[in-house]
Amino acid sequence: MSKLNLYKNSYLNDLRQIQDDSADQVVTLLIENPKLISLINSWKEIPDTNLEDFPIELKNFFNFYQKSIQNIPTEILKQGQDLFNQKGDLYLAMLGFYSLPYCYAFADGAQVLVRSKRILESIGERLGETGSFVLEIFKPGAFLTSKEAYLVCAKVRLIHAFSRFFVNQYAIDWNPDFGKPINQEDMIGTNLAFSLIVLRGWRKLGFKVSAEDTTLVMQYWKCVGALMGINTDFWPDTSKEAFELEKLIRQRHLRRSEAGLKLIGALKGYYQNTIPDSLLSSQTESILAFFLGKEASTALDLKSNNAIKGDFLGLIFKLSGWRSSGSTKGYAGFAKQMKTSQMEQFGKELKISLPEINRS
Repeated sequence: MSKLNLYKNSYLNDLRQIQDDSADQVVTLLIENPKLISLINSWKEIPDTNLEDFPIELKNFFNFYQKSIQNIPTEILKQGQDLFNQKGDLYLAMLGFYSLPYCYAFADGAQVLVRSKRILESIGERLGETGSFVLEIFKPGAFLTSKEAYLVCAKVRLIHAFSRFFVNQYAIDWNPDFGKPINQEDMIGTNLAFSLIVLRGWRKLGFKVSAEDTTLVMQYWKCVGALMGINTDFWPDTSKEAFELEKLIRQRHLRRSEAGLKLIGALKGYYQNTIPDSLLSSQTESILAFFLGKEASTALDLKSNNAIKGDFLGLIFKLSGWRSSGSTKGYAGFAKQMKTSQMEQFGKELKISLPEINRS
């Protein structure tokens, strides 16, 4: 049955008041018991046993992931990972040049992001962690033979809950008109940015995206979204539904904001100073404007002085990816290149970790 009848302002207004109660309860408990945070950060994957002595909220939270293993759609995951193995370099490029700045253009959702000093002051690490997350969930065998991806999704879900906690506790300037921090509509919108918007970026670069590719990517992110606390009753099942939902969210929230301007300024400056490919770094603002289009570029005060052509830009991205991964192609090449880049820039490989609470 089509979900188009769900994509109305009244329903999305309701979603702005709904968050993720299960994760929020766990974070309240973790803040009271900081040693549990360190324990979770020490895990490689969610343990099958040894959860019996955990508080009931924490035990139920992680048991959800153990039960999810039984219902995972094997063929969708395998096909999605095969697609990423072929085009992962372009997928990661779209996250940085399209998906994330796209999120910054949505005024209410950007309010949480701008209140995180790590995004403004350590944007390189934040981008690196986003890349590490996507690499983990698309790793060959993820959710199937490799269980680390479940823990990564659980950690990201809890990081969102930590952000909600700190906004509620300390952001005295929070306006209720923004909606509740990191609400269901915002989480769905972010998931769309990491799926539909990536495919839209590929098309802008002149690459073919089949209807089957679109359906596959949407189904893959439905699985991931469910593991991150999203109500997938509203998640689109078809390209038509995805198009209409993104359009409605864009109409509701895409507008200029001081939060968005701060975020895009930090991102733009980071790219201009760190991208080794001069063809990309020298044209950062124009490239961002190319992907985002007129409306979002106006909201973020991005100006383009050059008529960038998508097919030429696509060639630059491919050449840049080939130079980075060398003779190692596919997932192994993408992962190796990212690890090398992170070690050179930050002196460590970036991992998804819960924020440690210092009670001393």
